Amino acid sequence: MQSLYEWEFRGGENLDEIVERNINEFGKDVDADYVHKVVSGVIEHIDEINALIVEAAPEWPLEQVARVDKNTLRVAMYEMLYDPEEDVPPRVSINEAIELGKTFGSDSSSKFVNGVLGFVYRKHENTLKPRDER
Repeated sequence: MQSLYEWEFRGGENLDEIVERNINEFGKDVDADYVHKVVSGVIEHIDEINALIVEAAPEWPLEQVARVDKNTLRVAMYEMLYDPEEDVPPRVSINEAIELGKTFGSDSSSKFVNGVLGFVYRKHENTLKPRDER
């Protein structure tokens, strides 16, 4: 989430360099391969993910959604909908995203993230359910 936030904040600067720098600086206990997979997966599906955010929160234009919230949602939606290895069960992705919102977002971030991801979970529940029961 941190690398995607920085990438967006810097106006689309070289994402690979941002990811590598963040892994080297902060990633002592981070699975670098997983970070690269998630970041590249989010970018690959960013249009679909952004459309889901807009659909789930129509009263919030995407450019008005806080960057922390937006990129937290992007990571969770990638994990829930697009990760081919299905590494993280959807409910775990949702809970982790809510915690990121509480830690790094505003007072209302966790509620916003929970509402958007709850909408996405319900919308795709039939395709997500088997993964969640692992």
